[in-house]
Amino acid sequence: MVSTFAHIVRNNGVTGLYSGLSAAVLRQLTYSTTRFGIYEELKQHFASPSPNSSTSSPGLFTLLGMACASGFIGGFAGNPADVLNVRMQHDAALPPAQRRNYKHALHGLVQMTRTEGVRSLFRGVWPNSTRAVLMTASQLTSYDTFKKLCMEKAGMADNLATHFTASLMAGFVATTVCSPVDVIKTRVMTASPAASRGHNMLGLLRDICRKEGLAWTFRGWVPSFIRLGPHTIATFIFLEEHKKLYRRLKGIPNEV
Repeated sequence: MVSTFAHIVRNNGVTGLYSGLSAAVLRQLTYSTTRFGIYEELKQHFASPSPNSSTSSPGLFTLLGMACASGFIGGFAGNPADVLNVRMQHDAALPPAQRRNYKHALHGLVQMTRTEGVRSLFRGVWPNSTRAVLMTASQLTSYDTFKKLCMEKAGMADNLATHFTASLMAGFVATTVCSPVDVIKTRVMTASPAASRGHNMLGLLRDICRKEGLAWTFRGWVPSFIRLGPHTIATFIFLEEHKKLYRRLKGIPNEV
């Protein structure tokens, strides 16, 4: 990972570390907004009355089901931006003649549609949606579970320390669960149309296992956690503060 950082900075400068930033922002605006919004709405809908607070969070298996559904829909919504994000980040690793050279996310969307057709926007949608299901189930459900454990078993209050602790553990769980699917998703999305023609998911898995063994499942775990850990912490801390502010403005009592 360190040598990769050094290689990028040496060949592309510090800005090379931010390749695909516009696509990453577009992905969050579509993928994360969809999955978080649907999950929170479903959680409120299925919440039950509690003697200690206005409502009680649904049970673990209910949370898992809601997270899987919202993640699957979010995976579809964010797939075009995800393809762009992976391609723009991977572009520097290609020979100059093979680079796509997307200027920004909107330029990439137009170029992909023009040269490869609308279907290219949904390349890898099945592994991506599978990854979104696993990500949402492991990230959101584990966060709610860890937060509940911190408050009920460890006696922690509903404050920043609790949110940080629960989100850090949720980031670890999400990175571990999603690592194998991340590897497959990246390879499918960065493949050229000619290279990907005739390859289904089972064929790709068979080829990877034959060439690399089972070590491929956690390839890139460390940089994934370095990205996803802080991302998860920041996401949930901002989400909790946003919900507190919203309840205060609307006069809604805080929930456990």
